[in-house]
Amino acid sequence: MLLKDSILLFISSLILIICVLV
Repeated sequence: MLLKDSILLFISSLILIICVLV
């Protein structure tokens, strides 16, 4: 569960960074 939450957080952070860069 904790690992899944970490991966979800990581993915959402990546998407946010990509949106900011683009």
